[in-house]
Amino acid sequence: MGVTPPTSSAMKFVHLHTHSHYSLLDGLAKIDDLVDRAKELGMEALALTDHGNLYGAVEFYSKAKKAGIKPLLGLEAYVAKGSRHDRQLVKDESSGVGKKAKENYNHLTLICENETGWKNLLKLSSSSHLEGFYYKPRIDQEILEKWHEGLIALSGCLGGEIAQFCLHGRMEEAEAKAKEYVNLFGKGNFFIELWHLPNIPDAAIAVKGLREIAKKLDIPVVATKDIHYARPEDAEYQDILLAVQTGNTVNDTGRMSMMTENYAMNSAEEMAEWFADIPEAIENTNKIAERCNVELELDVVRLPKFETPGGMDSMDYLEKIIREGLSSRYKEITQEVQDRMEYEIRVIRNTGYADYFLIVQDFIKWARDHGVVVGPGRGSAAGSLVAYVLTITDVDPIKYDLLFERFLNPDRIQMPDIDIDFADKRRDEVVNYVREKYGADRVAQIITFGTMAARAAIRDAGRALGLPYAFCDQVAKLVPAPPTPVKNLAQALDAVEEMRTLYNTNPDAKKLIDAAKKLEGVARHASVHACGIIIAAEPLTNVVALQRSPQNENSVITQFEQGIIEKLGLLKMDFLGLRNLTIIEEALRLLQESTGELINISEIPLDDPKTFEVLQNGDTVGVFQFESAGMRRYLKELKPTEFEDVVAMVALYRPGPMELIPDYINRKYGREEVKLLHPLLQPILGKTYGIGIYQEQMMRIARDLAGYTLAEADTLRKAIGKKIQALLDEQEFKLIDGMIANGINEKTARKIWELFPPFAKYGFNRSHSVCYGLIGYQTAYLKAHHPIEFMTALFNSESDDIERIAFLIDEAKKHGITVAPPDINESAVNFAPQDNNIRFGLLAIKNVGSAVVEAIIEERKQNGPYESLEDVLTRVKHKDINKKSIESLTKAGVFDSFKLERGKILANMDEILRYSQTIKKNETNNQNNLFGTVYSKSVLNLRDAEPISKKDKLNWEKELLGLYISDHPLSEHKAQLMQYKVKTIRDLLLIDQKDQNKHRIAGVVTGVKKITTKNGKAMAFARIEDANESIEAIVFTETLARNPNLWTENKLIVAEGKLSAKDSEMKFICEGAVELV
Repeated sequence: MGVTPPTSSAMKFVHLHTHSHYSLLDGLAKIDDLVDRAKELGMEALALTDHGNLYGAVEFYSKAKKAGIKPLLGLEAYVAKGSRHDRQLVKDESSGVGKKAKENYNHLTLICENETGWKNLLKLSSSSHLEGFYYKPRIDQEILEKWHEGLIALSGCLGGEIAQFCLHGRMEEAEAKAKEYVNLFGKGNFFIELWHLPNIPDAAIAVKGLREIAKKLDIPVVATKDIHYARPEDAEYQDILLAVQTGNTVNDTGRMSMMTENYAMNSAEEMAEWFADIPEAIENTNKIAERCNVELELDVVRLPKFETPGGMDSMDYLEKIIREGLSSRYKEITQEVQDRMEYEIRVIRNTGYADYFLIVQDFIKWARDHGVVVGPGRGSAAGSLVAYVLTITDVDPIKYDLLFERFLNPDRIQMPDIDIDFADKRRDEVVNYVREKYGADRVAQIITFGTMAARAAIRDAGRALGLPYAFCDQVAKLVPAPPTPVKNLAQALDAVEEMRTLYNTNPDAKKLIDAAKKLEGVARHASVHACGIIIAAEPLTNVVALQRSPQNENSVITQFEQGIIEKLGLLKMDFLGLRNLTIIEEALRLLQESTGELINISEIPLDDPKTFEVLQNGDTVGVFQFESAGMRRYLKELKPTEFEDVVAMVALYRPGPMELIPDYINRKYGREEVKLLHPLLQPILGKTYGIGIYQEQMMRIARDLAGYTLAEADTLRKAIGKKIQALLDEQEFKLIDGMIANGINEKTARKIWELFPPFAKYGFNRSHSVCYGLIGYQTAYLKAHHPIEFMTALFNSESDDIERIAFLIDEAKKHGITVAPPDINESAVNFAPQDNNIRFGLLAIKNVGSAVVEAIIEERKQNGPYESLEDVLTRVKHKDINKKSIESLTKAGVFDSFKLERGKILANMDEILRYSQTIKKNETNNQNNLFGTVYSKSVLNLRDAEPISKKDKLNWEKELLGLYISDHPLSEHKAQLMQYKVKTIRDLLLIDQKDQNKHRIAGVVTGVKKITTKNGKAMAFARIEDANESIEAIVFTETLARNPNLWTENKLIVAEGKLSAKDSEMKFICEGAVELV
């Protein structure tokens, strides 16, 4: 006989006040923890009410439903004591004490009863962030009156306004506020919230008053537990989380802590026992849960409509512009092209995604029309001929044998995903166009959350526990660095013997790792998704909650992450800013400015000998996708001869398939035989020498050998990728049977099937490989044919990375390009080509702002070169031409062309400032002089001074430009360096990581961090920099003690030691060092 499941009326108790880790650095429990705990306790419903946000609402809704728990959606709102717009000191009405505005709010718990309530909660939360945010996102009475329908309100925790009035004995105000809420939400929709907090004396006072008010005004009461973690044993870990938030250790006195009370999820029995004298407080939780029936619309499509000319049907208009654009892409429209176009149009019509294509082609057209460089494509979208004809992509799918079904599978209808690369410095222009076209209320960026990864969790927990940094760092570094199959701390404990031993033998390590395991994966802060943009068909607050970006208050973002956005069916686009497209754009502009030559980068030949020479020589510093040392090494071995080699290397140079590169090279040059399991594989695998590189090859094998449609083949690809055994078994039988039906014997068919699981693991998207291979080829072409313009653009793209600039200057020198220092008459704002060299820009100099630089250059453009220092001081009027900026310009050598020694200028700064002030004063007097009297011209008299040493000049260059330009301090010690037999750091980094020989390096100490170990001993981390590279040196106690004064900044040293690659980055374990003098 079956058991009748309990009905809703059988609910014993429902928790209505629950915080997850989305109550950032306050709540500890992840959504799964809460749902699992509720199920464990037999709860049939559960509310989520995070502090001031709805970050976890949809995730909670989905997971609770899946677990058979009724989800109640809500939030604990911050209610401003005045207007949500207040930003000043105001009186705290509940306590009668003046408080800062940042503290001037109370708590109110809101729960959705129905879909209207959900939509109103979205609006309230959005408004609290967009309009009311001041330290906290605050709502107020005004918007509560506007958007209260469909909401059930609870009076809140001890921080609630009524509770605060009660606590301070102001019962009349408490009653008035309670009546106000009853009138606002309606009788039966507002509840007085009661809690059991025996260890907090204030709580007992407040609850006594709350119960009196509830009885007097006949307001229903409800029992809640202010849950901040799932289980009682999690209390100490939530306390560690609070210490992380406040920057304290758990041992600090007077810090924020919740350890005095229990904030875990308790059972219905415990709650009933605590509220035994007022059972209706328990019963009312069930009644609220029964009333709340929100059904979210998930897995739907909310595609905005594109505005077509004359209101034409979207699909008809799309088809019209496709047919019109076909001839501009294909001089000869072959039957293959015609058939492919008709097929894609038919699929788009059937799937209903015409508006999607129209929206994308529109903003890409706008970008191209406004000179924004757009990438040739990204991901599977390049497999669409329609996308190519609409100039969404710039790669011909017919020419490159790309598959439409890899992009849009007619058998598995889901929103297409077209990701677009724009020149990074102009990406925001395109975003702004979209915002203006569709409305600011319908376009937003997407939130993302920084969560505590394993290593960070160890370090954070260690700081909060007050453990020594060196010890925590040691433990953290035992966690394997990515890429690794180890995904979390639990797996690391299983996989790393040293970590497991430490955990089992060292109590501090056990305490630290246990805490870190609890913190791991907890949301730490909100941020903005690097590229995700939503475009909605209606105001976004009808569907999602919004807030401002933590990094930029002018940017509006969703409160839901990307996965939730997709589940809600909203149109999400990835607008990516690609630095390399900016490099291409700038290089082409510089070329046109200097030579008048205008190049269409899309039309360069793909069989250019000079470009392939660059690739074959591994001369690919600055070349997109091909710059890493490993890639350069393989390029030298491969010596690519055609664009297909370039495409293959993009796909192969990744963890896993990288091991196939030697086979690819050997087979290309006939050193290894190409063996195919069946002749039908030749057209599919022939170009890649029998090696399966691309996912599309897997799909073609299924089609050509087993009779799959390409749509079925894409389903096969996804099924294998998911590694679900039932799906694998199903596809194995289908594929083998299909091959046998095609005349392939069973033994061979099974061997071909065995190729597929590795294919799914290593196979790469060919469409993406072609697109990114093309950008790589384009940058190689520019480097081969226009190196000065290319390197200048590369310098400007990396201008905020001084170490990278130093490396690139060395690269330029290898190509015979000199990088000249900044000059008052020759420098532009940024790096610029000059004759056959590159000149430093003035903006690169520290302490010289952009306004001063622009003023110097604009005056020079208007009235010609400066003739002297006096001329500069007389003509440049900007207020920021002051002592600091003049000193910095001087030390950087900007005035050297005036034949003025830098030391002489610096020794006369008082005279220079006097002269500058006199010039300004005379100008003012002349302007105000009614009688036309001309005041006498001031004269700049500079006294002689001692010349500056070469060492000082180099140190100034390093200080103000970030690197040595005219020379390097090591150059005066060449004989000593030969005697010591030092290696360059660059050569050292190319040595096998397993090498354990001692090596010597020389360089300048550019940074030192000295620490105390757990044992109370000193050690240091120092960065050593030579003319081209730098490396971190680890200086242990014994080495440091031998010569502690050596390890200070700007010391020139020779160091001896060994390489270490333990922490994924090459480091130098220093065993001894001497100073170069």
